[in-house]
Amino acid sequence: FAWQAPGFLTSDNLTTVARQSVYLLIVALGQLIVLICGGLDLSVGTVVALTSVTSATVMAMVFAAMPDAPGLAIAAGAGVGLAIGVVVGVVNGLGSTWLRIPPFMMTLGMSSVLFGITLLVSGGTPIYGLPPALGQVFGFGEWAGVPVPALVALALVALTYGMLEWTRFGRHLYATGGNARAAELSGVRTHRVIVLSFVLSSVMAVLTGLLLTARLDTGEANIGASLPLESIAACVIAGVSLAGGQGRTLKVLLGTLLIMLVQNGLNLMQVGAYAQTMAIGAILIVAMALARH
Repeated sequence: FAWQAPGFLTSDNLTTVARQSVYLLIVALGQLIVLICGGLDLSVGTVVALTSVTSATVMAMVFAAMPDAPGLAIAAGAGVGLAIGVVVGVVNGLGSTWLRIPPFMMTLGMSSVLFGITLLVSGGTPIYGLPPALGQVFGFGEWAGVPVPALVALALVALTYGMLEWTRFGRHLYATGGNARAAELSGVRTHRVIVLSFVLSSVMAVLTGLLLTARLDTGEANIGASLPLESIAACVIAGVSLAGGQGRTLKVLLGTLLIMLVQNGLNLMQVGAYAQTMAIGAILIVAMALARH
């Protein structure tokens, strides 16, 4: 890309890549948690979209009723989004544990259900009327010269790293993903661990949906469609095992940056969006092939 794409290695372009990586990185962190536990979450994209339209709807309603309280409108919208994330995560987790539905099918079915709800809430049209403070702070705001979304992402990287490396829950995640039966015989409450992993994944997707809504200044039903594939690719490239029990936070950060650099380089070379999707799929296939040997 440095050879073929003009301006690829400039500081401005690399800063842009870092900004754009935030949203995929947050979703990939949630995907990492589920994958370590031996699951898979294909519903993250529709959780992002549903969060965007529902939180935007609530924010617009509260802001219209109380224009002097933008903070209350933002808090109400964020609260509704987080509640949706928790509910979706619990349903995915219970379906995968109590009903013994394979996570692939459970989250794929949930994705379809959530997409229908998203279209029902939004009517397929963007939702406007959000508090200006939302975009000013969480969309384009900076603190000490660092964009606020990037600070949120870095904080989540630190929290995820600390949870996986230094907490009992992190050890239980690896144990459940490595051998669920052995973990259960060792006293690990594997069903609870799996449910919590799905809840954390959905909450990460909710945070991404809120940040994207702030960035776009509208509630959109068509965002997040590529995030399931890209988040899985970021994890697989980083060496996360689809069988569970393996994966590291900082490597997922590097995997996310690799995908975003590829997309950015293809953009600079004026390669179409369809070809970019093909490239990400090819990267995923190659990464899986390398992981098997």
